[in-house]
Amino acid sequence: MVNGSGVGLLGAAWLVFAAIFLICVIFHNVWTGSGIFALLFQDFMRYGKSKQYFFQRPPWLRGLDLPKRWFSHFYVVSVIWNTLLLGITCQSLFFGHPFPIWLQRLLSFLCGNVLHLKSGDELSILLVQMMLCMQAVRRLTECLFTSVFSNGVVHPVQYCWGLVYYVLVGLTVHCEGPILATKVYTVQDLFAQGKWYHAAGIMLFFWATVHHHKSHVILASLRKNKLGEVINFKHSIPYGDWFEVVSCPHYLTELLIYLAISVTFEGRHLTWWFVVLYVLFSHAMMAVLCHEFYVKKFDTYPKERKAFIPFIF
Repeated sequence: MVNGSGVGLLGAAWLVFAAIFLICVIFHNVWTGSGIFALLFQDFMRYGKSKQYFFQRPPWLRGLDLPKRWFSHFYVVSVIWNTLLLGITCQSLFFGHPFPIWLQRLLSFLCGNVLHLKSGDELSILLVQMMLCMQAVRRLTECLFTSVFSNGVVHPVQYCWGLVYYVLVGLTVHCEGPILATKVYTVQDLFAQGKWYHAAGIMLFFWATVHHHKSHVILASLRKNKLGEVINFKHSIPYGDWFEVVSCPHYLTELLIYLAISVTFEGRHLTWWFVVLYVLFSHAMMAVLCHEFYVKKFDTYPKERKAFIPFIF
C-alpha cells in the first residue's frame, strides 16, 4: 500500500495504453494499404483470425509470428504472481508482516504517493486479490483443457505485453488503499468491514465469470464432437447464451469482471478505473476486428448482433 495523493506512474501508463487502443479502434480501417506504417500498424493491432484472413503481410512480418496458443503462458504468470501477492497480503493482514522491501520499493516507484481508499478497506483488498487469483486459475484451466486453438498467431509485442500485463494488474490493486501491517486482523475483523458493495461486487464477479466461461465453452464446442474430441480447426458462427446479442461475449464479460472489482472497491480506487478504461478500449478493438471477420466470412451472419455492447456497439 502507498500513502499520499495523485495518480502515479502506473496510473499514467494505463491511461496511455487506453489511449493507444482508442486510436486503434478509431483508425483500424483508416490506416490501411501497403505502406510500411500501415503494415506495421495493422500487424501490431491484429492477432488470430483477423491477422490471418483479411490482412496480407510480407514474409518478413510473418517470420515474427508466435503461436496464439501461447496465451496460456500469460495465465501461468498470472497464477504465480497473483498467488504470491495474495500470500503477501494474507501475511500482512493476519500476521502483521510488512510487505517485502522489494515490493514496497516497486510500489513506491510505480504508484508514487497515492491514497484513495481508507482504513477499513482491508476486506476490499483481500477480496479483489482473491478474485484475480480465481480468474487466473480459471483462465489457465480453460486454455489447457477447454479451448481449441488453431494455427492463429500473435505479434511478439503482444506476447510480451501479455506476460507483463497481469503483473501490472496485480500491482495496481495495491497502488491505493490503507497501509497494511499496522494491525493484526482476524477473519471476524474483516467480516465486520463487509458492506453492500462487497456483496454487489462478488455477485457481479461470479455472474460475469459464469458467462465468460460459457462463451469459451461454446467457442470450443464448434471444433469438437459430442464426445469432446477435436474434429476441426475451422471458424464457425457461434450461437447460444450471449452470442445471440454480441459477437464477442467473452470480451464483454471480461470487462464486467473488471467492473466488478471496481464495485468491490466502492468505485474509490481511481487507478483501477484506468485499468477498466484500458480494458474497455482494448476489448472494443478486439471485438470490432472479430465482428468484422464474422461479417465478411459468413453471408448468413446474424445482422442483429453487435460487436461488443448489446444493441449499441
